Formats: sequence, C-alpha cells, structure tokens
Amino acid sequence: MTGVTSTVVRLKLSLLRGGLRQSGGRRAAFVASAVVAVLFGALQLLGLLALRGHAHVDAVAVLGTAVLALGWAVMPLFFPSGDETLDPTRLVLLPLRPRPLVRALLAASLVGIGPLFTLLVLVGCALSVADGPAGYGVAVVAVGLALLVCVALARAVAAANVRLLTSRRGRDLAVLSGLVIAVGAQLVNFGAQHLGSAGLGRLAPVADVLGWLPPASAVAAVRAASEGAYGRAVAQLLLSAGALVLLLAGWARSLTRLMVSPDGSTLPAADARTRRQRSGGGLGRLLPGGRTGTVMERSLRYVWRDPKTKAAWVTSLAIGLIVPVFNAAQGTGSIYFACFAAGMLGIQMYNQFGQDTSAFWMVALTISAPRDAYVELRGRALALLAITLPYATLVTVLTTAVLDDWPRLPEALGLSLALLGAMLATGAWTSARFPYSIPQEGYKNVAPGQTGLAWISIFGGMVGAALLCAPVIGLTIWLNVTANGAAWTWLLLPLGAAYGTGITWAGLHLAAPRTAARLPEILTAVSKG
Repeated sequence: MTGVTSTVVRLKLSLLRGGLRQSGGRRAAFVASAVVAVLFGALQLLGLLALRGHAHVDAVAVLGTAVLALGWAVMPLFFPSGDETLDPTRLVLLPLRPRPLVRALLAASLVGIGPLFTLLVLVGCALSVADGPAGYGVAVVAVGLALLVCVALARAVAAANVRLLTSRRGRDLAVLSGLVIAVGAQLVNFGAQHLGSAGLGRLAPVADVLGWLPPASAVAAVRAASEGAYGRAVAQLLLSAGALVLLLAGWARSLTRLMVSPDGSTLPAADARTRRQRSGGGLGRLLPGGRTGTVMERSLRYVWRDPKTKAAWVTSLAIGLIVPVFNAAQGTGSIYFACFAAGMLGIQMYNQFGQDTSAFWMVALTISAPRDAYVELRGRALALLAITLPYATLVTVLTTAVLDDWPRLPEALGLSLALLGAMLATGAWTSARFPYSIPQEGYKNVAPGQTGLAWISIFGGMVGAALLCAPVIGLTIWLNVTANGAAWTWLLLPLGAAYGTGITWAGLHLAAPRTAARLPEILTAVSKG
C-alpha cells in the first residue's frame, strides 16, 4: 500500500472514529445500522445459497448484482453528505496528483458498512451459480471485480456531480430520496407479487441482457465458467474489467477538472438574465394583488426553497399518489382510497407559522386586527390549494381509471374536496392554538420539548377533520345503501365542493381572532428551533 493510499485510509478511519465520539446516540445508531446491514447481508447470502440448483438461480444472481450496481450509482446523488470523503474538493490544496488520489480514494471507499453489505450479497450471488474448480476460481475474481466496479461507479458519479451535490440544488435533490425510496419499495412489492404468481422464469430474458452489462457480467461469467463456456466467461470478465478501467479514467478526469477549475462562487456576478430571474416577477403576475398574493407567493417559495418544507411536500405528494394508485393496480384498493391524497396534502396546513421560525416576527408586525390575520391565513390556504386541488383531482381520476369504476368518480371527488376543506379549517385553528418550532439544522422536524404539541396539532386536527366530514360521509353511505340512492351519488361532487368551501371559510374566520390575540405566544413557540 502506497503512502498516499495508507494516509487516506487512515483519514477515513479517523473521520469515522471522530464522528462516533461526538455522542452516544451516534455510536448507537452506527452500531445498530452495522448490525442490521450485516444480518440482512448474511440473510441474503444464505438465501442465495439456498437457491443453488434452482433452474433460474442465475437470473436472480445476475439481476441482484445489477440492482446493487444501480444502488451504488444513485447513492451519491441522494445521500451526498453520508461520507465526507465523497467531496474531493476538500483535498484541493494538497499536492496530490489524480492517479495516486484515485487509488487512495478507491481503497478508502472499501471501508464501511456499505461495502461490507455489498460483499456479502456478491459472494452469495457468485456462489449460488458456481460449480466446479473453474466456477469457484472465476467466482473469486468476479466478486472482487464487481465490488470494485460498484465502488468506482459511486465515486465517478459523485466526482462528476460534486459541484451540484454541495450546492443548494444538491441538497434539494437529496430531498427526492424519500420519493425514490417510496416508489421503489412499491415497485419491488408489485414485482414480487407478480413473480410469486408467474415464477422466476420471467426474469430469464432480462438476466440474459444484463449478463453482458458490467458488473452483472462478472457474475454471469461464473455461470459460464461452471458450464464450461470459458470463452464467454473470459469475455464477460473483460467487460467488467474494461468498465472498471473506464470508470477510473473518468473519475481521474473529473478530479483533474475539480482541482484546477475555479468554484462558481468565485466567478463574477450572474448575467442579466439570471438577475432578472432572481428578481422574481414571473410567479407574482399569476397571483392576486394585495396581501393575499404576497402571502401566497411567500408560501409557494417556502415549498420550493426551504428544505424541510420541500421534504414534507415531496413525501406527501409521493404517498398520496402511491397508496391509492398502487393498491388499485394490485387489485386490493378502493375508490375511496383516493381521499388519501387530500388527507396527506391537507396536513401541510398544520403548523403554518412553524415554517417561518423566528422570522415570524415580520409577519406578526403586519397583523393588528383579526381581519389581517384572516387575510394571512387565507393566503396560506390558497397557496396550498393551488397545489393540492389539482393534485387530489388527478389522483382521484387515476385511481378511478385503474379500477375502471367511473360511475363512482363524482362521490370520490366530492369526499376528497370535503376532507380537504375540513383539514384546511382544522389546520388553520391548530396553527394558532398549537404552534411548534421546526429546527433548520439536522433531521428532526420538531424542536426538543415540543413533541407533545406536534402530536396534538396533527393527530387532533386529523380527528377533528374526520368529525367535520361526518355529514358528507354519512350522506355517501346512505345513498349507497338506499335502493335508488345510487342514481343520486353524482350530487356528492357539488355538495362536497360546497361543504369543503364553507367549512374552510368558517375555520379561517374562527382561527383569525385567536391568531391575532396570540401573536407573542406563537412567536415564542416557533422560535425555539
């Protein structure tokens, strides 16, 4: 091991030890994640070994290797802060050349929980298809080669996008990780159910193609060597080796560019077009005038720019779509599941002043009467409706289309609108009565000591919204159980829309006096983070 490589590896270990010394909670989290990763990897290894001799075990092994590589490729994009050594610009002032630095960082990348888990799964994939001395010999080479390709792929992606990942847009990109994980989990669940009924043989055509794509080609080479197809095995190994060489070369070029090019923050000011974009005007032209439009624009900019607010919205949008549509696609859903979208997005009305944090004092200075508080709350509700109303309608229509139950579309949409109005009403009231602070740093969404307020605000408001919707729910049930009631269910759409509008108006008017009277208490509560 060269001097640079050993130094960087020791640096990686020192960073790991330093992070664990910060707090006992961090050490416990690291140990727990390591234990879970090792246990899960060992279970994957045992499961793959149990498939030895199965007719389609090669398809599972090749596809599993390809999924691992895909995970390594996207990991730096969605979790850029997980490893400090992913940012090579920290080493820009050191007298290092790209090639030695690539070797050193590649060796350091093999230290950690992720590489250990990947190694266990790759060993299982290779051994599940290996047979005979030639197969086991190629398996040793294939596992090491596949692991290096996965790690080099992650490093090359991180180096090529390091400017993006360390910027605000990069942090915004990390917010999408929740969406990707949620959608991916549902796709895996859907695929597993489909394979359970159709069998593993459906994977064979996909595996045949992936077997010639690195690093899955390395595991496919083990199968080829076990069958005596040595020429094919050598070709597939060479494909993975060539991919490794190309990834290392691309990584080295990215490092060279990073080491010699200036940071964007040191360049002259943006051009006239960028300055015009920053000055705004585009969004404001589409909104109403006066205070209502100003409040709406501020709320929508929070959604677009504030990381915590954006994360909450992305999660709600994803779950609000996934639950009804995926359940309908799997044959286990109901048309009424479409109301889940309105419920998830209506939650964003809760704790409206918490997203302002200590800057709420500027809002408080503009409120001198209940009328001012009403206009403030109305603007925030309209900003939420600008996103929620079309999205909830879209989810309802998609769910109806998947279920092919068009006669029930009016009642489902009417229920969604009534629920949305009830959540806006209760959200405005709980924002004034149970405000809490949202810390700007870290992963927590509630300041210490205010967890009880958050639970009361969210779950109490949700129960209240359900109770407020009781008349519309009761009418829906009555029309569906009455002999001739099905012919009148279309009335639930206009009735639900009217009820949701009325209950929102009433909730805003009830919350406005309380908001105007509790401005100091609200400011104190939202400033603790």
